[in-house]
Amino acid sequence: MLPYSTRPTTEAILAAVPALAPYARPAVLLHPTPGTPGPHDSSVAGPLLWPADEPWPYCSVPEAPGTSGLPSTAMVPVIQVFRRDAPGDWWPEDADVFQLLWCPNEHWDPPAPHADVSPVVEIRWRRTADLPQTPFPAPAPIRHEEEDYGFTPSPCLLTPVPLTDFPYWESLPDDVAQDVEQLVAATADDGHDLITRVAGCKFGGWPTWHLTGPGRIGCRTCDSPMDLLFTVASDDATNINVGRWGDLRVFTCPTDTEHGYEFDVH
Repeated sequence: MLPYSTRPTTEAILAAVPALAPYARPAVLLHPTPGTPGPHDSSVAGPLLWPADEPWPYCSVPEAPGTSGLPSTAMVPVIQVFRRDAPGDWWPEDADVFQLLWCPNEHWDPPAPHADVSPVVEIRWRRTADLPQTPFPAPAPIRHEEEDYGFTPSPCLLTPVPLTDFPYWESLPDDVAQDVEQLVAATADDGHDLITRVAGCKFGGWPTWHLTGPGRIGCRTCDSPMDLLFTVASDDATNINVGRWGDLRVFTCPTDTEHGYEFDVH
């Protein structure tokens, strides 16, 4: 987890590299905090407010080739965030609750738009006014393997930390990248990049490309470069481990949100 309290202020970052200003994006880091979440809290693995007449989602995607005969398994609640805790342009106009669920099993070749070697993901946007005041009793998932891949989160609260995010330095123009790289080296905390690698669950901001080099996530409908919507990060506090201690990122099309999502593990 990023020691976000030691990150330089946005003003200090832009004073050091003024050319970064056009690339600044708002984000809200959702810091896991010990506690017992209730249905009206922003949380990891907390109880979800769920419409009584909406069936709970199940995953029927095989875990591996040749296992199509296995029974489907119930999705696991991963994230519930209320708009009051993470306001931003990423919210649909009529929604104030974000819910992310996934299958607790690893999938090696899931259908698009899901990421390879990762859980299959479901996303719901809700209006509090349409939801019951008591949580839905989520069914217990069926595990196909005894091994725990890190897809069964531990309950905890989420503390919002608004910040300004900047793109990974290798994805910037050469003249800006050089200055940012120098700033990253000068401000690193135990080797952690505090400028362009804001680790943790977050809404908005920029994805990092520190493992693969800069990549492009294109919309499958219109081929527009997609924006980062949400990041689910590996963390000891949440017991989440995706992509060998990496991130599961959710991208959305800036042209039309109806074009759907793209999921990526980094």
